[in-house]
Amino acid sequence: MRFVDADEIRRVLTFQKLIAGMEAAHRRPKIDVVDASLGNEAGHYFVRHAVDPGRLMASKMFTSFPQNLAKNLPAVKGVCVVFDGADGSPLAVLDGTEITYWRTAADSAHGAKILSRNDALALLVVGAGGMSRRLVHAHRTVRPSLKRVLIWNRTPSRAQEVADDLTREGVDAIVVSDLDAATRDADVITACTRSHEPLIKGANLKPGAHLDLVGGYTPQTREADDEAAKRSLIFVDRRESAFHVGDILQPIASGAIRESDVLGALYDLAGGQVSGRRSVNDITFFKNAGGGHLDLMTCEVVLRELGVLK
Repeated sequence: MRFVDADEIRRVLTFQKLIAGMEAAHRRPKIDVVDASLGNEAGHYFVRHAVDPGRLMASKMFTSFPQNLAKNLPAVKGVCVVFDGADGSPLAVLDGTEITYWRTAADSAHGAKILSRNDALALLVVGAGGMSRRLVHAHRTVRPSLKRVLIWNRTPSRAQEVADDLTREGVDAIVVSDLDAATRDADVITACTRSHEPLIKGANLKPGAHLDLVGGYTPQTREADDEAAKRSLIFVDRRESAFHVGDILQPIASGAIRESDVLGALYDLAGGQVSGRRSVNDITFFKNAGGGHLDLMTCEVVLRELGVLK
């Protein structure tokens, strides 16, 4: 059995390889997923099981402790265990924190590749946590046209750190203080916060914008208001996950949208069962809610790159 640490994952993975792997996986039959969690927002323990029948099985066990950020520690920590789907043999244990970073950003980029305009120029990043840099790199992988990057965070100094890091990497990144104005300017908006109050106002979304909501993961957390949902074509990565989080549940509860206004998930989009963007002026809304299938897809790409899988 192989043990794969974060350094090894970073050595073999690129967003180009991972997004291609996710696209291929979403064209195959759906992976079976069962999610479970215990605790609350102060300290959550999650277990996500995924079975790709006859191919692979996996479980990710991870914790979420937001207060870790104040100690300069990851809020999410975990491990992934992968088994052979043909005979049940354990194949590998992988660093689940690193897998989470990669699969979350790649999931958003996969959605943006299908839904965003291919001439998008300005990317707004809302939140300056551990995911922010990865989301920039993932979105720019599928949309190289994103030449300008705007960073907003409640604590401007943290946004400046992210902008400085990206600038050193050759990205044209600046800090913005006026979120409403930046929203009006942005072609793609990616938000990764734990906010309980909407940060992104739908009234500020310009025609043709793509909205990628990553951070909310409970019924109480949300990043965009009802108007954003009302004005948009709404898609999710996985219905079973997305209908447990605030950015979908709360506008349904208020009557701003109906369940039927969630037009499809990534399996539907990748398989051609539903259309995505219909015109250059459509506003598209993608809720990245996650699920164990994404962890399994990411682990598979890593293990193929390492030669564990043929």
